[in-house]
Amino acid sequence: MAVEERLVEVGPLKWFCREANPMNSTDKPPVLLLHSFPSQSYSWRQVLPALAEQGFRAIAPDWPGFGFSAKPDKRDFAYTPDAFVGALADLLQALEVERFSLVVQGFLGAVGLRYALQNPDQIERLAIFNTPLSTTAKLPWKIQQMGLPLVGDMMTQDPLLVDRLLEGGGPYQVADKDLDVYRRPFLKSSDAGRSLLYTLRNLQLPTATAEIEPGFANWERPILVAWGMSDPWLPFSMAENFTKAVPDAELVKLEEVGHYAQEDWYEKVNEVLLPFLRRQSH
Repeated sequence: MAVEERLVEVGPLKWFCREANPMNSTDKPPVLLLHSFPSQSYSWRQVLPALAEQGFRAIAPDWPGFGFSAKPDKRDFAYTPDAFVGALADLLQALEVERFSLVVQGFLGAVGLRYALQNPDQIERLAIFNTPLSTTAKLPWKIQQMGLPLVGDMMTQDPLLVDRLLEGGGPYQVADKDLDVYRRPFLKSSDAGRSLLYTLRNLQLPTATAEIEPGFANWERPILVAWGMSDPWLPFSMAENFTKAVPDAELVKLEEVGHYAQEDWYEKVNEVLLPFLRRQSH
């Protein structure tokens, strides 16, 4: 299945989206896959076609400020969780997606979870890969320092930050040809680094996780929590505690997989994600 790339204009924002569509029309709910920083929708490149082969329309956007989406100035886009949630709502409307399954990963995954809590009727199923789920979650120092005054301004302009984070989050090296794609926005202009800086400074992680912890206690849709066990930044105990407190949550260990599961070992992601999503598709 081919992965199509397109720009979607939604008000003042231009979103870059990757999409894989099934051969035949289907009544299965589409699947939206959200990336974290400093990644982009490219990280889902091996998952999108696998979903389409199973009959799902699969969509992975680059968040505003990331990948090949527009990188507006902070005067035009606040880079806060609320700004990202609002922009995502507008994108889904433009794509004519009403009810869907949501897949989130990484620290920006907390924004996706916030969207789910605010729009529970839209969510068919929810899959969570190594996302902060508790107020104990902290940005690793490696990422924290990128948001600091002066130091952060310099660090976020270095295209090699992509290598340091994507490889620092797990036990593997990322192939050069893939790193080239991840680095490209940072090499193209200073806007990519500035957008990352704004995002880190406005992440409001303690507030987001304080909402997530109690917010899912009454969640009524199926949840898969799949955890890369080689993630140096977010411990498995966080996933365990979350799934114990959530009624219909299933917990799966992904051995030898790091923080960026879909980049580290996409086959293991597909092995757990596809059956989970298929179960609902009668």
